[in-house]
Amino acid sequence: QVQLVESGGGLVQPGGSLRLSCTASGVTVSGNFVTWYRQAPGKERERVANMGYTDDSTSYVDSVKGRFTISRDNAKNTVYLQMNSLKSEDTAVYFCNVMVFATDWVAYWGQGTQVTVSS
Repeated sequence: QVQLVESGGGLVQPGGSLRLSCTASGVTVSGNFVTWYRQAPGKERERVANMGYTDDSTSYVDSVKGRFTISRDNAKNTVYLQMNSLKSEDTAVYFCNVMVFATDWVAYWGQGTQVTVSS
């Protein structure tokens, strides 16, 4: 059974930092496509950052470039999202996603972790 568990969310002041973690079981984060998404109230879910499955290439939505960093620790089977210089518009529920290719792509999701940026 595949399980992705996010943690690290919370309330932070503008300009602050948080590090989100996504620990996987039943699937490995190495060799698979990993992505952080977020969904703010009343908005669609958007891709924030992803990391390639054949290498550690990364991609970010323009609004977080230079502030967020995605990484993974294969030994801990965990994906991270380091978020610096947080803004109020970063407030959202953040979700971890792992894409696995078998005979077709299969997506696995975590339950989400709330990030609130407010003074």
